[in-house]
Amino acid sequence: MCYSRSTEVVPAKWRWPDEGRSLLGGEAMSRTVALRSLVEDARSRIVGFAELLLRTPSLSGHEEQVAQLVQSEMRALGYTWTRVDEAGNVIGRLAGGDGRTTLLHSHMDVVDPGEASRWRYGPFSGQMAEEYLWGRGSSDAKGALVAQVYAVGLLREAGLRPAGDVYVSAVVMEETAGLGTRHLLRWLRPDLAVIGEPSGNTLRRGHRGRLELVVTVRGRSAHASAPDQGLNPHFPMARFLLELLQMPMAPDPVFGSSSVTPTLAYVDQTSSNVIPAEVTVHLDWRAVPGETANDARGRLLEVLDRTIEPGIQVAVSIRERSLRTYTGLEEILDLNMPGFCLEADDARLLSAQAILEHALGRPVAVDVWTFSTDGGSLSAAGIPCIGFGPGEEEMAHVIDERIEIDQLLEATVGYMALALEMGRQN
Repeated sequence: MCYSRSTEVVPAKWRWPDEGRSLLGGEAMSRTVALRSLVEDARSRIVGFAELLLRTPSLSGHEEQVAQLVQSEMRALGYTWTRVDEAGNVIGRLAGGDGRTTLLHSHMDVVDPGEASRWRYGPFSGQMAEEYLWGRGSSDAKGALVAQVYAVGLLREAGLRPAGDVYVSAVVMEETAGLGTRHLLRWLRPDLAVIGEPSGNTLRRGHRGRLELVVTVRGRSAHASAPDQGLNPHFPMARFLLELLQMPMAPDPVFGSSSVTPTLAYVDQTSSNVIPAEVTVHLDWRAVPGETANDARGRLLEVLDRTIEPGIQVAVSIRERSLRTYTGLEEILDLNMPGFCLEADDARLLSAQAILEHALGRPVAVDVWTFSTDGGSLSAAGIPCIGFGPGEEEMAHVIDERIEIDQLLEATVGYMALALEMGRQN
């Protein structure tokens, strides 16, 4: 289906002088002004939509109300089509030229805000104060989602045709094993994805992967008054954890190294006068690109072999979670989110940097994320990913999460430029 230009009269200063020309050509300054003007004129709509989403709770598995709001806004903005898939992801498409397809990707779910009384304005207040929007999900990642939805919508309203088709995906359950994106990949395969996660409106070229491993040490239960009659699993587990501190981790020139951190620990007992039969520890393994789950599991088994005593049994597994989306889709997923990293001289990364610097009128740095994103799953599926989004990394998952309003608007300009231009790249 071909895109047809809107019949709406567009002010002359907003017109695209030549659809065949790149944003990086001689008309760059006037086109940059055009994009900024479009966003400034839509300021109240963008901020209002962000406030609305922030006032709508959307914990993982409970995104339905936000999904309805997102699809409704896409329709009002004139997207070529919108759909909600089986998992509950909302996808909108703007038809472009015959260039490559670009996906602007973010998520609708948020993490639990904790005790509301500890927040300055309330986690679901959507309060606008001190030049910020406050609330859970403002930086991670409803700010990016709002900017992406409006970036493509404003292009449509202004009659600006992207070089290739552009999709916007608002996925479910990113915070819980990335179920939404894993499902999305079953039917949508763009040529490039722009991951909308907090980066302070600078570029990200990758991140380490996240793998959750479960280590269980099994001994023999006994009464605590007769320890010789049992095999206390606490001691071999303690030796294992101390050995883990000394274990060399895989080096990486970009990320430094992988890391492993014990998080949860529990036993199969609730009585304090009983030696448990088994102890279980969860490990958060941050893997460098190229490091697999089998690599991590094998290294842990090597350490366990050195620390266990006769009669003790051990098991190492990747944690699995049974998940249910708001649409009723049920899946069991392993908690294995791969990492990714584009080369520093990757042509797509450098093109995105040049496009953004022209559009935003300032230098745009390139770095890597400390946390993991859906970019790992997309990259593992063969889709090159770059990261760009409003909000600061340190605002993710914290009390008093907030996003600077000017940064939200600037991100909208950036996404507009990327949507217009990235389809031209080889």
